[in-house]
Amino acid sequence: MIKAVAGALVPVIIVSVLLFIFGPRLTSRTNVPSGPAAIKYTGFEDENVMVPVLQEFEKNNPGIKVNYSRQSSVNYRTRVQTQIREGAGPDVFTIHSTWTKMFTGDLAPAPSDILNLTAFQNTYFPVAMESFVSEGSIYGVPDEIGGLALYYNEEILSGGGVQVPKTWQEFIDAATKVTVKDSTGAIKTAGAALGTSSNVDFWPDILGLLLLQQPGVNPAEPVSAQVTEVLKFYTGFVTDPARKTWDTTLLSSTTMFAQGTLAFYFAPGSEAARLSISNPNLKFKIAPVPQLPGRNIAWGSFWGNAVSVKSKHVKESWKLAKFLSERQQEKQKIKASDPLLSVFISQGPVYKSWYLASGTADSGINDEMIKVWGEAVNAVLSGTPVQSALQNIDSKVKKILETYTGLPTPTPKR
Repeated sequence: MIKAVAGALVPVIIVSVLLFIFGPRLTSRTNVPSGPAAIKYTGFEDENVMVPVLQEFEKNNPGIKVNYSRQSSVNYRTRVQTQIREGAGPDVFTIHSTWTKMFTGDLAPAPSDILNLTAFQNTYFPVAMESFVSEGSIYGVPDEIGGLALYYNEEILSGGGVQVPKTWQEFIDAATKVTVKDSTGAIKTAGAALGTSSNVDFWPDILGLLLLQQPGVNPAEPVSAQVTEVLKFYTGFVTDPARKTWDTTLLSSTTMFAQGTLAFYFAPGSEAARLSISNPNLKFKIAPVPQLPGRNIAWGSFWGNAVSVKSKHVKESWKLAKFLSERQQEKQKIKASDPLLSVFISQGPVYKSWYLASGTADSGINDEMIKVWGEAVNAVLSGTPVQSALQNIDSKVKKILETYTGLPTPTPKR
């Protein structure tokens, strides 16, 4: 009986020894992923544009598979942020340069072996550091950096004998000279589209530019002599008879410029192609924005990509974000050689930004700030003293900043 039991134990002992020797190897094999890391990427580009780009990325990174989905801009920011917080969001997603603080806690910083601060600083314009870097960590990477520039109608300027302005005083002089009015005083050819919030496209960006250019201004503190001067200057293109070049009754600034009845028009680079399609006979060029004496500041507004803090593949996701940025950098080089669009690159070193970026549709800090500053503009146009209009929005501005970024808000770097 004893021998029989001992004999039965032999196979058990042999199996135990085998498991002891080979067990760790067998276990580790069962934990090895069955395929490449699958990461989800959402953005605004058409699938036909993105698929070849992502195929190239996958070819260079065989351990990563990217699933791309194009998103609507409607409710995009709130939708993606909710998905991330519920653990169902994308790994990599498009983000605007002004959204970093709104996404505090939702973003995974870049691993230093993928993208470090030195490389970031040496690759991108300073505004990218100001937008996507916080406390030494990188939370986003630009696709391409652009902003606002001055479009001008060559034929109107030539006919009026004026040069492309480099300063705001030159701008006022040129715009008023080429403005054409009928016998009733109605504007037929507008010199410049500024002063309203209703029919001046990209007016928040224009106002943001003026605020950042003005010495001593902190947009987070509307009640000041400096901000009063800025708002008075902006609305003066409608309210001041001595330099009236625009009116609330006119068509939108984009329509007027496309029709050839507007001399100066502020817009981002994306409008150039649209104008050429809208009116192939329109002769226009683009120049840097006017400056105050001794100042050199332009308005920057741009998109990039970020990685969700909930991603299970942070390193792989950051590889994709960096790759996408590198691809766009190649496009930036092409744009820099384009006589029409090169100005958006030449202004790059002096871009600054704040929370008045139009076109983000973020239902958040930009949209709410634009609404509040629009109230101030409309109040002035209705006859409210400028200082009173600013006092009326002061608490609203601070509340928006507290809601989306926390206080205190630092003065923008100049």
